[in-house]
Amino acid sequence: MSVNGAAIATLISQAFSGLGMLIYVFIRQRRILPSRKHMHYDEDICRRITSYSLLTCIQQSVMNFGILLIQGLVNTFGVVTMSAFAAAVKIDSFAYMPVQDFGNAFSTYIAQNKGAGLVDRMQKGLRSAIGIAFLFCVFISVLVFVFAPQLMSLFIDPQQTQIISEGVTYLHVEGACYVGIGCLFLLYGYYRGIGKAGISVVLTVISLGTRVVLSYMLASRFGTLAIWWSIPIGWFLADAVGLAYGKWKEKAF
Repeated sequence: MSVNGAAIATLISQAFSGLGMLIYVFIRQRRILPSRKHMHYDEDICRRITSYSLLTCIQQSVMNFGILLIQGLVNTFGVVTMSAFAAAVKIDSFAYMPVQDFGNAFSTYIAQNKGAGLVDRMQKGLRSAIGIAFLFCVFISVLVFVFAPQLMSLFIDPQQTQIISEGVTYLHVEGACYVGIGCLFLLYGYYRGIGKAGISVVLTVISLGTRVVLSYMLASRFGTLAIWWSIPIGWFLADAVGLAYGKWKEKAF
């Protein structure tokens, strides 16, 4: 199947999925549909939703812009590096996707308990979330680090040894540092949950800004290894700022 064909098939499948969920709600879960009594304008709620949405848009835009800059730098190193990076990033993203979703769920948990005034439950949940995320990240780091060649072979022909070697180097750097991105996702979730989404934007800027600056400063001297290492350095720097702010300002950590 061509790239265009695959994209069209994806869009069609998503449309049918959404339609199926809509039909299910109308048939089996009509109680969750909004009624006329729910439809009234609340200026304060509208303003808060707009503020949070705008900050989330900014955060996503910053992330995509930073990734675009890194991709542009990677492309200057040739086809081998480009291919290795493309495959390794897919593995990378898939590896920490569960902890990213965990951070989103954690945001809802924090928001609900903050709204209910259950501060003790927020603290207990925070400790549990850190423990679970840490154990998962260590586990997935070991898997990715050990099986990096086999994982690269899922996307790259095993005969393309140069590409696989470069991808393995990337995964060995990233795979040892998933704790950094796991902590960062929890911080994103926590600050969104307590209504301070702006801090999440600041942490995103720190993480990606560090990555971009270090990559462009050091890549000419140290090659692609500087780009690979700049990513976890950005994670850990953003983690340090987020934890310091939470301990100093929010008394959370």
